[in-house]
Amino acid sequence: MLRNPGEAYRLLNRRDIVVLRVIEKYMKQYEYVPLDIIVSKSKMPDKEVSLSLSKLNRLKLIRRFRGDYTGYLLTYLGYDCLALDDLVRRNIVYALGPKLGVGKEADLFRALSPANEKIVVKFHRIGRVSFRHTRKYRPYVEDKPHISWLLQSAISAEREFKALLECEKAEVSVPKVLGRSRHVVVMRHIDGILLYKYRNPIDPEAILLDILDSVRKAFLKVGIVHGDLSEFNVMVEFNNEKPIIIDWPQYVEKDHPSAQQLLERDVRYITLFFKKKFKVEADTEKALRYVRGESESI
Repeated sequence: MLRNPGEAYRLLNRRDIVVLRVIEKYMKQYEYVPLDIIVSKSKMPDKEVSLSLSKLNRLKLIRRFRGDYTGYLLTYLGYDCLALDDLVRRNIVYALGPKLGVGKEADLFRALSPANEKIVVKFHRIGRVSFRHTRKYRPYVEDKPHISWLLQSAISAEREFKALLECEKAEVSVPKVLGRSRHVVVMRHIDGILLYKYRNPIDPEAILLDILDSVRKAFLKVGIVHGDLSEFNVMVEFNNEKPIIIDWPQYVEKDHPSAQQLLERDVRYITLFFKKKFKVEADTEKALRYVRGESESI
């Protein structure tokens, strides 16, 4: 079975892409898109559509249903290929490499841009954890609980993309975004390491202050709270120890009922981590007043 979306994408031709797009479009109307709809909307001969469907089913890019009628739906891998096709045609992604990491709700891959620069391609995977967990930690799911996991993943990616753009404008230390398609966000590669893996920092207090400064700017300038800040969501650049806060799709706006609680949780968690890990003594209450804009220093 193909596990790398790039491997699957390389096996496709334009006819296959057309069929995938038709299925994607009409999945909003049908649980399984009927075969006759696929044939008529693809505007290709029945035989060519049949060959593509057989191939796509074999590659696990679609799932076939046979009951009162024959129908098809996209799998995550099929959705991946549609996003990759769009990103390739828009000259954002040139080549997809090996998997960089796996999260609860995302897969990250190393990749190259057309300019041969290192980039990261993040495939959102809402639904990998339980539905209860998704609704608890993804507030936007509550408003649309019945849409497919694919569309929820696309919403997640759109939220993260927009948040990163706004944070960059406000000088919040976040990954540089390069593009988005469906459930996929493309970012510039960070030459660094996750904070929980970082050993023997030169100035751990400065790292913590930089993190809190980003939390403050996100809250006061952008109007959002990360909501899941921890040592697993901060990268530290090797060359200058600059901390970069990653993974933003679960953010909440500052006027959300849970915003203050989440902001306090973010600050308490990260200050406690630095105290335990690096012996940095930071007054949590002062840190909270600082990120809320109630004081100008910690």
